[in-house]
Amino acid sequence: MPNKARPSTGEQAKQHALAQLRQAILHGEMAPAQRLVENELAEQFGVTRASIRGALIDLEAQGLVERIRNRGSRVRVVTVEEAVAITECRMVLEGLCAAKAAVAASDAQLAELTELGTAMTKAVADGEPVTYSDLNHELHARIREFSGQRTALELLERLNAQLVRHRFQLALRPGRPQQSLKEHLAMIEAIRARDPEAAEKAVRAHLSSVIEALRD
Repeated sequence: MPNKARPSTGEQAKQHALAQLRQAILHGEMAPAQRLVENELAEQFGVTRASIRGALIDLEAQGLVERIRNRGSRVRVVTVEEAVAITECRMVLEGLCAAKAAVAASDAQLAELTELGTAMTKAVADGEPVTYSDLNHELHARIREFSGQRTALELLERLNAQLVRHRFQLALRPGRPQQSLKEHLAMIEAIRARDPEAAEKAVRAHLSSVIEALRD
């Protein structure tokens, strides 16, 4: 966005800074524990320090940033135990979404899940863990969307944002995509069969496996 078209103050400026910072954190461009200096960020995004400060407060509420007393803000470090606790919460909410998707998804949406499963299988066969990780994320997002459970979707977006670093690390672990693929294909099959109980069970089994991998 050209500087002349970018608001430097006010709510729009804060929202611009918020979106840019959130994207940088989620894409790994800003590493855990990296300091977030207001002056530098204000110059980088062409907004005021007040806009940056407001964005950091919002990111703190989302669990992506933490404030260290007398030291300012930094990208939040999510420990393994915190990642496990978050995944336990995901297990309940994503299981609910899968069960609802098994009932509510249209035939076209079921076909989309099948296509994602095929693409994930190809990514594993081709040895492309980053592509597989992106498709994995997309599959979970589609299941949440197809469930129609807006409250669970919003809660999960916040929880999943905090796990981005651990998700990439697991995807790059030798043998993990192959194991994960089987679990995801079981989820897709249960939803396609329109079996809500089996769909929820498949999601819980998958996320239990994720917890075991996080603890390894």
